[in-house]
Amino acid sequence: MAQKPSIPKGTRDFSAIEMSRRNYIFDTIREAFRLFGYKQIETPAMENLSTLMGKYGEEGDKLLFKILNSGDFMRSVKPEDLESNNLPRLTNEMCEKGLRYDLTVPFARFVVQHRGELQMPFKRFQIQPVWRADRPQKGRYREFYQCDADVVGSESLNNEVELLSLIDYVMERLGINVTIKVNNRKVLAGIAEVLDAADQLTDITVAIDKIDKIGLENVNKELVEKGLNEDAVKRLEPILTLSGSNEEKLHKLEEILASSEEGKKGIEELRAVLNGIASLDPKAVVELDVSLARGLNYYTGTIIEVKARDVEIGSITGGGRYDNLTGVFGMPGLSGVGISFGADRIYDVLNQLNLYPSELSASVKVLFINFGDKEAARAMQLVAMLRKNGISAQLYPDAVKMKKQMAYANSENVPYVAMIGENEIATGTVALKNMTSGEQNTLSPEEMIAVLKDN
Repeated sequence: MAQKPSIPKGTRDFSAIEMSRRNYIFDTIREAFRLFGYKQIETPAMENLSTLMGKYGEEGDKLLFKILNSGDFMRSVKPEDLESNNLPRLTNEMCEKGLRYDLTVPFARFVVQHRGELQMPFKRFQIQPVWRADRPQKGRYREFYQCDADVVGSESLNNEVELLSLIDYVMERLGINVTIKVNNRKVLAGIAEVLDAADQLTDITVAIDKIDKIGLENVNKELVEKGLNEDAVKRLEPILTLSGSNEEKLHKLEEILASSEEGKKGIEELRAVLNGIASLDPKAVVELDVSLARGLNYYTGTIIEVKARDVEIGSITGGGRYDNLTGVFGMPGLSGVGISFGADRIYDVLNQLNLYPSELSASVKVLFINFGDKEAARAMQLVAMLRKNGISAQLYPDAVKMKKQMAYANSENVPYVAMIGENEIATGTVALKNMTSGEQNTLSPEEMIAVLKDN
């Protein structure tokens, strides 16, 4: 017996109804991107490993999917590397390309490669899949879509405010109650500095980035294991758990970071961003969270993370300021800031809260019943007319029992059924039935179009 086919762990198939829901998310986000002035680009699914490696930190590099070279991928492998099981060396010799880990690094490569064609500041959006060799679990997949918006070529904090407003707009349109958490990497650098651990900033940010997953106690243990002395860990804990309003937290940080110029600069930026978004009266809760770190190495200023308030799930949107990401590709000093909507997690949230519009479940607006060749030919003419008027319609393909055709319409949540028999052909009319109310009327084609457009 043939083995039942399957798909790789961490990937998913999507049915027709699932795709209609996903497209609702993508369309909502895409409409928002365009409304806020962002232009769409796309980049290849695979990039050169030299583009990807070293941009996401040590842990991120481990999660890159590498692609074996075409043909004899073993031709450059040395016997001694095989014998010693030198995996990094073997990977370098056998793989030149990898699947993209996110959309930000490929975008940075795009900006450098096409610099002469771009007008700065450049606002781009991108909706494409990414891949990570992560351990699959609830809300975490190996293949998933990101919906990114970035601005490069401007250092203005107005960009951060606009991106927070964009997040608020999208989440309100989708009906998701969220908390938008904001911090600044300069504040984190200042904290490391006052703890006399400036050289361990990366260790600190990688550890506290896991605080929601493993808890504060385990974060403290990891910090000690990374070499941070216990006194510094004890001094860090109350900083990470600051409470009060955003302004109260800023005041406390000003006291803590009084000796750090970089920390004070981070506080200044935070205050500008938080006051800016507050002036726009967002529906979302916007909260300064000092424990927010976002472990990716390329962030240098504002960092953003979004949590759904009514569902237990990881962040559904994140992003931040990166002042020199393009520097690794030969263009130093080009500042940028961006966000990424996690479409797959947003999809899971909408599923759990059942927030989709009811009409998404309908395959078409009207189904024509097939009574035979003559009637079907007339129905096809009206189907074509409806489609030209922007109304989705179809003819049931086979002249089977009407009960079966009506059952199909019910199973597909079709809101209207149209029927054309000998009498309708003779009078140039159509019988239109509302499948919700059961009401049925005989209408001219023009009247049918008006009814379908109004409902």
